[in-house]
Amino acid sequence: MNRTSTLRWVERALIAIGSGLALWCAMILLEARFHQTAAAPPPPITVTQTVLPGDAGAASAPSPAPAAGTWLGRLDAPSVKLSTVVLEGSDDGTLSRGSGHIEDTPFPGQPGNVGIAGHRDTTFRALRNIHVGDALEYKTADRLYRYRISKTMIVGPDDVYVLDPTPQPALTLVTCYPFEFIGHAPRRFIVRADLVDDQARVGNGMGAGKAGPTRNAGGAGPSGPSPLLPRDRH
Repeated sequence: MNRTSTLRWVERALIAIGSGLALWCAMILLEARFHQTAAAPPPPITVTQTVLPGDAGAASAPSPAPAAGTWLGRLDAPSVKLSTVVLEGSDDGTLSRGSGHIEDTPFPGQPGNVGIAGHRDTTFRALRNIHVGDALEYKTADRLYRYRISKTMIVGPDDVYVLDPTPQPALTLVTCYPFEFIGHAPRRFIVRADLVDDQARVGNGMGAGKAGPTRNAGGAGPSGPSPLLPRDRH
């Protein structure tokens, strides 16, 4: 095989690899787009079981945790034009499609500190322009929760204390930092917001009662010292 043939083979191989990578990226983007534009599912139906006095097992069990990737709501920060679907889980697969509810933190409508993670180069990129006092909105299928940003912080990946329970309902956003860093970002950017109002969404036919999963209703923080976004995919 002469030099010209070798170069042609290398060129064709590089073209094939490039085409494959482009197709893979297109599939990832289309999947993310599908999840970002998906309509809200109907609120879960709660079945109430009447327990007679003296029956064994009278204590009701909490609803099971939603599966990873389950649609939970939508997060909006109007001041920086951020709008992202919120899915259950903070694994790489979930965060490639949207922002993710951090496991073992409460859900909106429950006491404590709700944790949501997102990648700095996709869903949470707009957070680099966020300011204290800006508004955040979290919409579920039947309720709207309004928050006000109280502080921002830059911490290390092991500073999981930012997800500790809070005395008042709060929302904590987590993403990697610096935003423009090349490679694995060494720190984490934290946005803390306090709940200021919540109400039933108009036109959903639901009452004023709270909705959503009841796991971790006590508002407990993460069960172990798992790092904040341990794998930065940037």
